[in-house]
Amino acid sequence: MIKIGIIGYGYWGPNLVRNFSEIQESRVIAVSDLDPKRLNLVKTRHPDIQTEADYRALLANPGIDAIAIATPVSSHYRLALEALEAGKHVFVEKPLTETAKEAEALVAAAEMRNLVLHVDHTFIYTGAVRKIRQLVDNGDLGDLYYYDSVRINLGLFQHDINVIWDLAVHDLAIMDYVFPLTPVAVSATGISHVPDKPANIAFLTLFFDNNVIAHIHVNWLAPVKLRRTLIGGSRKMVLYDDLEPSEKIKVYDKGITLNGSKENLYNTLIGYRTGDMWAPQLEITEALRVEAQHFSRCITHGEASLSDGRAGLRIVRILEAANRSLREGGRPVKFDWLFGNATHSDRLPVEEAA
Repeated sequence: MIKIGIIGYGYWGPNLVRNFSEIQESRVIAVSDLDPKRLNLVKTRHPDIQTEADYRALLANPGIDAIAIATPVSSHYRLALEALEAGKHVFVEKPLTETAKEAEALVAAAEMRNLVLHVDHTFIYTGAVRKIRQLVDNGDLGDLYYYDSVRINLGLFQHDINVIWDLAVHDLAIMDYVFPLTPVAVSATGISHVPDKPANIAFLTLFFDNNVIAHIHVNWLAPVKLRRTLIGGSRKMVLYDDLEPSEKIKVYDKGITLNGSKENLYNTLIGYRTGDMWAPQLEITEALRVEAQHFSRCITHGEASLSDGRAGLRIVRILEAANRSLREGGRPVKFDWLFGNATHSDRLPVEEAA
């Protein structure tokens, strides 16, 4: 049984405590938070769990195997690094860090000590996203064409990160898990409607090789909550609606066929194919429960984390590049994954490929 210490009992912390407490693979030993009211709430809900105002007491506790961090992004690097240096495995909220340089340092620190560094990309542990991954791996969708997502709601406004880092990170993690492709460039535009606050609405476009494109619309200032994604392929297409209570995934046998000569585009005829729609049965276990069990097995059985530090690093690199594009009015930023940095591209990558 893995013994867990949790730093932060704000918005997400209670969910971590509940899930790590209810699975057989782990036990929550202690919770730390700076707010005495939050610690009193822990005592009321979980009288057997130790509470500490100073997180360092958790790091110094030899009975704690792993630390889960549920604090603002600005504190992730410092807390995770201290936990790793104390010999603890680390479970950290998304995004992993504020910068790629910090994420690289955490990955190196974890690998040097042979410790698990796990990032809370919760959506990849849902039954819906795992089913999409299966459809892609089996070739049911054919050649991938696009990923088109709307992720909007009213609030919660963050003071330290913009809406891309808060909401688009979910779609980036889903694509990183589902797509067998790596983006080559990103473009981002957005604006803030609250003075001196980060952007609350943004539009993110990612370019891939083979004419694959992804578009993500995120917004904290919407009158309704939407979590809807379309994934288009040459054979089938998927509608993923995370707010749908029963049929979160719908697979459509729809698309187009091209008839004619590739050499003479004017003679190419476009035909439309319309077939059946089916909604596959999905695993309904809470995603965070699945993830907590997975994290525990990574420690006890040496399983490779599906959202390890390197996955977190890839996402932070995209987010960092998106911020750069956002500051420069949407200018595309091209990735140089070999050297782990990003460079500006004066032309869209689709034009370069042409």
